[in-house]
Amino acid sequence: MGNTQHNARHAEGHHHQEESGAHTHGAVGNFKVAFLLNATFTVIEVVGGILTNSLAILSDALHDLGDTLSLGLSWYLEHVAARKRSATHSYGYRRYSLLSALVNAIVLFGGAIIIIVEAVPRLLHPEQVHPIGMLVLAILGIVVNGLAVLRLRGGEKINQKMVMLHFLEDVLGWVAVLAGSIVLMLANIPSIDTILSLAITIVILGMVFRRLIRTMKIFLQAVPPDVDLDAIEAFISDFPDVKDVHDIHAWSMDGEYNILTVHVVVPDNCTSDRVMRLKTAIRDGMHEHNIEHVTIEVGRESEDCGLRGC
Repeated sequence: MGNTQHNARHAEGHHHQEESGAHTHGAVGNFKVAFLLNATFTVIEVVGGILTNSLAILSDALHDLGDTLSLGLSWYLEHVAARKRSATHSYGYRRYSLLSALVNAIVLFGGAIIIIVEAVPRLLHPEQVHPIGMLVLAILGIVVNGLAVLRLRGGEKINQKMVMLHFLEDVLGWVAVLAGSIVLMLANIPSIDTILSLAITIVILGMVFRRLIRTMKIFLQAVPPDVDLDAIEAFISDFPDVKDVHDIHAWSMDGEYNILTVHVVVPDNCTSDRVMRLKTAIRDGMHEHNIEHVTIEVGRESEDCGLRGC
């Protein structure tokens, strides 16, 4: 019976490893296609924006440049994240993915400021743009970004879903450029291009600011928003052998992989077997509290703990 259970667990573990490998391979392929699409279209946008004299298209090109950088890093980090822990990275390489978000935020933020500086004078002195060229590029932008959305839509990883939503925002941005080009063909209002560029840039700035704040909170080891420390403390305190819970800390490696450390106090007469069962039960329950990794320190009632009350 024991051998049968062992074989079943081994087969299940092997199945999960194969499934995880397949998901990772699929994610790498999706990021590769999205990266190549975005990089190619960014070059087209820069050339098209210059030829049409459209600041709206150039502002979106700068936006897509940041996306390309982010996708390239994500593509590379899909390989890095799969590395096992090492002597220099005891928690593994998951935290490296934050570099992608940080670099992307800095690039987009700097680019957005440049666009605003360029756009304000144009509001006072509008320049003529080429609406037909804008129309062609808008249609091409909707198609290219739409293909990226379709490619990433089936991804199960959170970062794939986030990138997919980002491309969906790009599609909506190009719909706005398409509408602007039609307006320009019907009426001579050259300032509409500058207004569109400012609108796109403001939306990007808001998105980048939120992303930067979230990234910095992870770097500063703030409690993850999906982790309730009070609920976790109450859950652990409900066990009969638990006399006190303190020194409880939670943080996230990359916004997805959450870690918890906690000090649990048990009676002096609590046996080693009871302590082991308690620790196993606590670890099993942490999955419902969005904790992937938990470290539990167990102390006795008679022991003097300098961390009590922390």
